[in-house]
Amino acid sequence: MSHSKVAILRTQPSTVLEDYRRLLHLAEYQETVDPSADTALKINISWHFFYPGSSTTPWQMEGVIRTMLDDGYDRDLIHACHNRTVVIDARLGERENKQVNVVEEHGLRNVHLYEGEEWMTVREAVGDLADDFLVLNDVYPKGFHIPKRFLGENIIHMPTVKTHVFTTTTGAMKNAFGGLLNEHRHWTHPVIHETLVDLLMIQKKIHKGVFAVMDGTFAGDGPGPRCMIPHAKNVILASSDQVAIDAVAARLMGFDPLELLFIRRAHELGLGCGDLKDVEIVGDEDAATEKWGFVGPFRKMTFASRMQHKIYWGPLKKPIEWSLKTVLAPWAYIASVLYHDTFWYPFKAKKQMREVLSSPWGRLFKNWETVKADEKGYPEVGDDSAEIKRTGLKAFLTSLGILWTCFREAPDLFFSRNKKPDAVGS
Repeated sequence: MSHSKVAILRTQPSTVLEDYRRLLHLAEYQETVDPSADTALKINISWHFFYPGSSTTPWQMEGVIRTMLDDGYDRDLIHACHNRTVVIDARLGERENKQVNVVEEHGLRNVHLYEGEEWMTVREAVGDLADDFLVLNDVYPKGFHIPKRFLGENIIHMPTVKTHVFTTTTGAMKNAFGGLLNEHRHWTHPVIHETLVDLLMIQKKIHKGVFAVMDGTFAGDGPGPRCMIPHAKNVILASSDQVAIDAVAARLMGFDPLELLFIRRAHELGLGCGDLKDVEIVGDEDAATEKWGFVGPFRKMTFASRMQHKIYWGPLKKPIEWSLKTVLAPWAYIASVLYHDTFWYPFKAKKQMREVLSSPWGRLFKNWETVKADEKGYPEVGDDSAEIKRTGLKAFLTSLGILWTCFREAPDLFFSRNKKPDAVGS
């Protein structure tokens, strides 16, 4: 296994841009991200509503893009990259999370993989490597499709530090999930850990370079990646080793990385280093020794997460899981939107967010459109706490529109089948 290095820095709004620049250089990103190839900035939107810790932050994007441009990368060879799911509206999410502001400010292309992009069979892309998959051949006996544009591209994953109800933690490895699998990706949930390992195999085969920049200015604990308890943790991480950066983040949150199956299997297969005694930490080395004591996603599960576990791994697996592979599947999408968007966010989120919205990061987010950056960061972020406009009735009304979209776009229904990405291209 090649040498693994993870860069970690403590940061604050007044220095965050300089810190991201230093972070990427400490992680030696230029050795991985080939300037002659197109580079996809793989944005994470775990919720289309703004929720601290859930999705890529605008300062995370700003720091990475500024660094790349300063280092001579061609603006025309950098683009934002989004996927969608039937329960997450990426177009709404990039606006609510102020990601599109950064893309437009720098004049970058904004690629949505489900809007006119060509997809190709995975065997065309990776050849005999497909024979080595742990689970994907069983999940998709007829094969599946991946975006054709990924072949030969660099990819920079931009996750956040947070927990997840399926994988305990989520980060760089999980960030490939939405981009590499078509809309039947929920079929992989019973074998999600092995799926992430298979996806890392694919990435190493198809991409020119794979790099990750993880934002822990906000971090989420609890039944993530949505209904979490957000915290301001003031750290950022970067690495060319997707396994190692996820392992460092897991330890920060308070988990043993090698007890997380997706990290352990990837480590055992030599896809990266999950054993932290063999990972070189650079930057603020003492920051990597912090243990935040997160309780994780299983201590205080929501009704929705409890039901998901019963369906995929518990007593409801036999009577219900089969329906998720038929035209009956939209019941699950609708249930998710009804719970998360129509109930939880309008009526629960504001209380959970209150403390971090008054933090410097919350104020920076609120005033993002008007704050002035210098070379180091944002010296003035404003005095008022962030105000989330889409709570209560506004969030409820927005959720009704999302409910209709998720039904209309469900890949299992006859009127949306002609729109599936695996109908595009070969």
